[in-house]
Amino acid sequence: MRKTAIGVVTRDKAQKTRRVEVPRLYMHPKYGKIMKSRTICHVHDEKDEAHVGDLVEIIESRPRSRLKRWDLVRIVERSTAVALHAEAPAVAPAATPVAEGSA
Repeated sequence: MRKTAIGVVTRDKAQKTRRVEVPRLYMHPKYGKIMKSRTICHVHDEKDEAHVGDLVEIIESRPRSRLKRWDLVRIVERSTAVALHAEAPAVAPAATPVAEGSA
């Protein structure tokens, strides 16, 4: 049996590679406090279909490179974030008029 995990895509800049953060909770061995941590996995995405913010399911696989040890199984939930920088042109703020001769 291969390990599976569910995490959020945090980086999709490289071709066919996604960086996925898998959150986990554990109890501190001495103090008993519930601690929050994350595991970063580099995932092979053959079709380049997952993007930043997507919730994905991944499965352990053979080593594909120095860091990639996981494969993308499916996209559980798509992100609803919209890339505004590509659609809207940058608008400079209007200059405020300076009153001359005011004392």
